[in-house]
Amino acid sequence: MIPHAPLNDALELASEWPQLLAQAQRLAHSFALGGHGRRRAGAGDIFWQFRPAQAGDSLRAIDWRRSARADDQFVRENEWQAAQSVQFWVDTSASMYFASEGSSKHFRAAMLALAVGVLLSDAGEKIGSSDGLLPAKPGRAQIPALAQVFSRISDDDFGTPQTDDLKPHSLAVFVSDFFGDFAKLERAVTSAADQQIAGALLMVLDPQEVNFPFAGRTLFESMSGGLRYESQKADGLRAKYRSALQDRQAALASLAQSVGWQFQCHTTDQPASAGLMWLYQALECRR
Repeated sequence: MIPHAPLNDALELASEWPQLLAQAQRLAHSFALGGHGRRRAGAGDIFWQFRPAQAGDSLRAIDWRRSARADDQFVRENEWQAAQSVQFWVDTSASMYFASEGSSKHFRAAMLALAVGVLLSDAGEKIGSSDGLLPAKPGRAQIPALAQVFSRISDDDFGTPQTDDLKPHSLAVFVSDFFGDFAKLERAVTSAADQQIAGALLMVLDPQEVNFPFAGRTLFESMSGGLRYESQKADGLRAKYRSALQDRQAALASLAQSVGWQFQCHTTDQPASAGLMWLYQALECRR
């Protein structure tokens, strides 16, 4: 639990979306990894690399022009270009709108998801939401549409991914503080994995949720105001709280590992580029 901070009303939240989209675009464009592509051999018409010919390669596969410049024979490989569907769930529950300073967890989570969505869209991938509100399609028009999906505020204190509309053999990205019912999350992830869906869990936390800097008399209240707890000596809770958080993170890492997914924790005081780097690489290794 974290001391209560009021939720923005719907009009104030809506006014942030142009800023969110602009920041996500800037973040994606500053993400310099060189040319982005499938980066593995397969069907396609974009050149990737030459490699030395191996036993089993047909004569038709040999690039004779390149081979003529060396003593060995070389095969020309193109990039694999089959479009991949990537579906996102960004937690919009009340707990995600907490911010001790700067942007809320939800703003950072949505910005990271949208930024990686821009990169994937530019690479020709299909992007959409895991709840079926936005079917996975190619094209930059998906980015503002995805932002609208992320703007739907939930009445729940904590969120659970919706997986009923995930496409088999696709990729999934779940971004949340993952403070909700772990059993529900576990069912959602294993259900996705059973459909041959690979994915990533990105935990986004506020620095206060990691450091627990509270001392003395403190009133802890959920963001919705539905849960309250008052402590006369909050610093006495620090060790127990940190242990519980570490246990939750260990459980998330174990869950991800058990189904071949990736897990990482990102805090809002870290550079957004660090979260985007991890998320992009987590997806790239599964594509």
